[in-house]
Amino acid sequence: MNLLSLPANASYLLRTLRPGQREISEWQGGLLAVSAVPGAGKSHGMAVGAAIAIAREKLHQQRQLVVVTYSRSAAANIKVRIRQYLREMGLPRNGFSVQTLHSLALKIATSHPTAGLRWSGENLMSEHEQRRLCVTCVKEWARSHPDLLEQLIQGGDTSPLSNVEHDGRRSALLTDILVKLAQTVISSARSMALTPDDLRQLSQQLRPTEPYPFLEIGADLLELYQHHLAQREQIDYDEMILAAVQLLEKDPQCRQEWQQRVYAVFEDEAQDSTPLQSRLLRLLAEEAEDNTTGQVNFVRVGDPNQAINSTFTAADPLFFNEFCDECAQQRAFYEMTQAGRSTPLVIRAANFLVRWVNHEHSRQGQELPFREQAIQTVSLTDPQPGANPPPWGKGVEIARPATIFETVRELAARIAQVLADHPEASIAVLVRTNRQGEFLADLLRSPASFGIDTDLAAQGVPILDVSGIERRSQVPKELLDILYFLHCPYSPEAVKAALTVLQERKRIAVQNLDPLAAQPEVFLYPGPLDPPAEEPVLKARHYCQRLLKARLELSLFPLITYCAQELGYDAAELATSDRLICHLAQQEPTQLWERIHPRWQELVAADRFNAVEMEDLHSRLGRSGQVTIMTMHRAKGLDWDAVFVPFLEARTLPGESWVAANAKFLSPEVDFTDVVRSQLRAYGHQQSLPPWQTAYQKAKEAKVAEEYRLLYVAMTRAKRLLWLAAAHQAPFNWQNFDWRGFYQLQDSSPCPFLPALEQKLKEHAKTTTPGDR
Repeated sequence: MNLLSLPANASYLLRTLRPGQREISEWQGGLLAVSAVPGAGKSHGMAVGAAIAIAREKLHQQRQLVVVTYSRSAAANIKVRIRQYLREMGLPRNGFSVQTLHSLALKIATSHPTAGLRWSGENLMSEHEQRRLCVTCVKEWARSHPDLLEQLIQGGDTSPLSNVEHDGRRSALLTDILVKLAQTVISSARSMALTPDDLRQLSQQLRPTEPYPFLEIGADLLELYQHHLAQREQIDYDEMILAAVQLLEKDPQCRQEWQQRVYAVFEDEAQDSTPLQSRLLRLLAEEAEDNTTGQVNFVRVGDPNQAINSTFTAADPLFFNEFCDECAQQRAFYEMTQAGRSTPLVIRAANFLVRWVNHEHSRQGQELPFREQAIQTVSLTDPQPGANPPPWGKGVEIARPATIFETVRELAARIAQVLADHPEASIAVLVRTNRQGEFLADLLRSPASFGIDTDLAAQGVPILDVSGIERRSQVPKELLDILYFLHCPYSPEAVKAALTVLQERKRIAVQNLDPLAAQPEVFLYPGPLDPPAEEPVLKARHYCQRLLKARLELSLFPLITYCAQELGYDAAELATSDRLICHLAQQEPTQLWERIHPRWQELVAADRFNAVEMEDLHSRLGRSGQVTIMTMHRAKGLDWDAVFVPFLEARTLPGESWVAANAKFLSPEVDFTDVVRSQLRAYGHQQSLPPWQTAYQKAKEAKVAEEYRLLYVAMTRAKRLLWLAAAHQAPFNWQNFDWRGFYQLQDSSPCPFLPALEQKLKEHAKTTTPGDR
């Protein structure tokens, strides 16, 4: 690279780069693929590379570098970085734009009337609305195809069905099975720009061998879905992409106008891109038709080993791997393998996972889940402070508790020990499902109820249950707990709930709330013979008395506002409480607690309230001294000092393929929605469509592969300590597990990888000295 063409202080930025990052900054046109391991600093590398390209090409408002990400938070982060680097080089900050893929597609599709996108700002279909529309399409299809519906209802049975059995199967098809099929086909087909007629042609290739024409049914449902979208003048996210692609492909003048504005496209998280999304970005990255080189300036950075969305979206790591192979033939492929995030022991464990899983799949003749790339520690001269930090404890620890309850007991004790040694530590517990997160949060917040002797809350350790935040808005529930206490101040349940809210909101000191709630009268209004209270209890009492006094002076809706302010809500949370008041007033204009309370309870229980977006949740996830509980999927892109991954039983990860009870009449061993997804996946990779038996086997293999990639993501979030656990006894089905009622645990084997890792760690311990570890 000619540094003379760059500002003098650009050399400082270049010195901060590692191999792989450096190649992005040295890129001067054409295709470039970079496969980056977790913690390699791809955001920094992309931001510096973008700033260097902007400086070198002297880009401006009319000719920009376009950076594309897949989330608003990622877009905001990289935008700040690029602006900072341009400012440090003394350059204007208008030679680039950072957008999410969907916002870019919408901008293109609405830039010209020929796209035909019906955008009004309010007609974007939500996921909930999309499912309801799928239900409508299924019912409409059933009315027009009664014979085929009866064929499905009969299933594999040859004998006549009873009325009860017939009606049950019909209900399952119309409310569940065919709805899932519609959602799968709509997402997969539209991501590859397949029309209903295309699907019917594919179905003809399979029909002689398939027991049910599900691909043809999917074509009918897609056609109905598109018809209803047009009739309602609504759009969905897939239609944004499709409209933008069709506009650029069919309108040469419009395509040239956009290509003249765009110097190049940088794509982040490229492993999550669908074929249609890649097609859109590649069109934009082509040089305008008046340029004779026909060059495509397209830089894609991602990690196929962190592709964790392919079982519920049309994304697939193979697409990015194919692009990497294409670039490798042009000597334009690089790996970003040096990562400073984790201690070397965690890195060894993650690399072992990649090798072990690939070996197991290769041995069985299956597609390899991982790209063969190993995470490496950074060099001794790396500029990142604290890179590859020393481990805490053993660095990687494996527990095999007797039950899942013992898992939580050991986990709580280990967390308490970590925080005792490192009070500012950031800690996450990563679970596979929201239900596991709910179980874990409940036990950690009520340890005495489950025989757990470590009370993190009593030690002042905040517990952030991210899945709980996603399940319901905390503002309506917290305010409901406070208001319920104000109207029932002598109810132990109400007192405990209100004090818990006050404690979590840090309005009162952390203390044992059970004695206070057990005798509400003594707590709130002690008599002269009652023993004197300690200072934390006095402050809690005064706080509650102040709220009770307001209850006597204010009507209900002003009281809600007062309580929101007393809880220390920020501006967004206060706005949410105002929205809640408006909602309640519309439902029940009176301010009578007796009439509003049941409606409020229903609102919280049904999760029907859309809160005003609060403080960016992302900024709360890594707070020091806090235990963050979240799913592995949500953890991508984050890291913590210590990461705990419990419940690694084989039934949880990699899991077992099973057919829902209400769909077994079609086949007791095959899920035909997975069959269709697998067949469309094969088409996307230009392979012949497999018959249903092969397709289902491929679907099961793909699910196992993705589950192991998900585990890889979870493991590589840890900086200093990775704690893994699998219990000997666990629920058969977490979704139906009622740990506060009657339950039975079953013997469970661990995730197959765990014993292999345990053996590897023992071998490593024998061959290294304590100082080397």
